[in-house]
Amino acid sequence: MRETERESTRLSTDTSPSLDLVFDLLSNRRRRYVLYFLYDQPDGVATLDDVTDNVVALESRAEDPESMSEIDEQKLQVRTELQHVHVPKLEDSGILEHDRRSETVRYWTQPTLEEWLEHAYHKEFA
Repeated sequence: MRETERESTRLSTDTSPSLDLVFDLLSNRRRRYVLYFLYDQPDGVATLDDVTDNVVALESRAEDPESMSEIDEQKLQVRTELQHVHVPKLEDSGILEHDRRSETVRYWTQPTLEEWLEHAYHKEFA
């Protein structure tokens, strides 16, 4: 049933998301990190584990190196937040699709979002 609903909410590349939606999605650091990673994937597809690892790595760039136990704790916390908050929000907006069986996410190209995403990346990491 949800797949049918997803079809209707998925944005096509012809449809530009509103600026309110774009800025809402980019307003959270972890959602930006998810989008940075998926945008760089050749096919826009990655496992949730790979997305989690990338978010943790980007967060670690700004912080001091931590012990392995702290990193494992952080991965669990990030994975839980991604799975229950950020991925559903991105999915509901039509930006990505989450396949729960294979634990993969697929990013749907959105030029308007990508324009602001690239700008945010350069401001954040340049």
